[in-house]
Amino acid sequence: MPTAKMTRDQRMVLGIAILASFVSFLDGTVVTVALPAIQDDLGGGLTTQQWVVDAYLVTLGALILVAGSLSDVLGRLLVLRVGLIGFGITSLAIAAAPTPEFLIAARALQGIAGALLVPSSLALITANFRDAAQSRAIGIWTAATTSAMIAGPVLGGVFVDLLSWRLVFLINVVPLAVTLWLLVRLGHPDERRAGASVDVWGAVLCAVGLGATVFALIEQPTFGWGSPLIWGTLVFGVACLAGFLVRQRVARAPMMPLGLFRVRNFWTGNVATAFIYAALSLNGFVLGVYLQQGAGLPATLAGLATLPSTVLMILFSSRVGTLAGRWGPRLFMTVGPLLMAGGALLLLTVSADFSYWWQVLPSVLLFGMGLTLTVSPLTSAVLGSIDSARSGIASAVNNAVARVAGLLAIAMLAAVVGGSLDLDGFHRAAIVTAVLLATGGVVSYAGIRNTRHA
Repeated sequence: MPTAKMTRDQRMVLGIAILASFVSFLDGTVVTVALPAIQDDLGGGLTTQQWVVDAYLVTLGALILVAGSLSDVLGRLLVLRVGLIGFGITSLAIAAAPTPEFLIAARALQGIAGALLVPSSLALITANFRDAAQSRAIGIWTAATTSAMIAGPVLGGVFVDLLSWRLVFLINVVPLAVTLWLLVRLGHPDERRAGASVDVWGAVLCAVGLGATVFALIEQPTFGWGSPLIWGTLVFGVACLAGFLVRQRVARAPMMPLGLFRVRNFWTGNVATAFIYAALSLNGFVLGVYLQQGAGLPATLAGLATLPSTVLMILFSSRVGTLAGRWGPRLFMTVGPLLMAGGALLLLTVSADFSYWWQVLPSVLLFGMGLTLTVSPLTSAVLGSIDSARSGIASAVNNAVARVAGLLAIAMLAAVVGGSLDLDGFHRAAIVTAVLLATGGVVSYAGIRNTRHA
């Protein structure tokens, strides 16, 4: 059955959504390949590298829920504009960072700006597309934005080797400017939900809880579990997160309405999201760093290592999104993660006698096939299960789950790799990645139910 053509406004909305999310995802991944160069320039070991990644993810994951509420209160387009401008300013600050501490602080501020971008972007799509057209639009959005997650290391590697790691963080200047221009051209009146408000106490409990928990997990190898600083901070963080859940039950306008989780595809999809995106973050970090520090590749080649996955995403994600809209997402969400798990296990062939073509490329190809089958149907299953009036908060919750899962995976990196990212640590990370992905596939098979659209 032919697919209806998009209107001019729909094309512009989709372009805005893609570009706004693109810069957030790009900066979340482009940093990975620059970590060794940052360490050489500013100092710091594995702990500093973890913080450079997680400082961004802490604020992004904690405040992405607030951004969903702000979109309802202030309007999606206004929140997008503020996020884009803030992202540009913090990118300049990161590029000029004189110390690791300054860089980490600037990354945390950038995460705040990034949190404003993704929920509003997806909410624009779900508000302007319906049924199979919505699945196709999310497929196109997925192809572009997930390609940014994978292409980030490629661009970062080229900039690190040929220019400077500092310029890596200025890659997003052009898409930021184009997105702001498209927002002006769109000319849509902004939409606000009457009576909407922001749950301030919920935001504080979520941010403090995540920050304290991640601090304990990252700093534990330095101080040890016996240190009151570590176990005390961890207990405090977990207590705050428990308080956040309690707050969501009683708040008048909760950031994360727990009633959403009564919808089967929503809660199952978010559980699958947690396992899958934890694996994606762990695999991306470990592969980007090990290929440079362990295998001795320059940053450009380390970034190019994942290029085949990017090509697969660009070529087939839109088609997979369309098929998932017609046939339902369950098959794709089951087979995709299992293929990725197989790709992760292929990394066990990496040895001291390193060969990209025989040891890494087969893994990247299989991983890319699985990723292409997974991401668009997963997003459609989660967002398509909730009515469009609540699409903003639904997309915020799903993105928060994805970012927090990645955040915790990186925070636990030292425990996963055994304290050092050598060859044995790399193999341990590959096994953990495969287990996480296989679990995501099993959860999808057991819990997701298909809804077909003509």
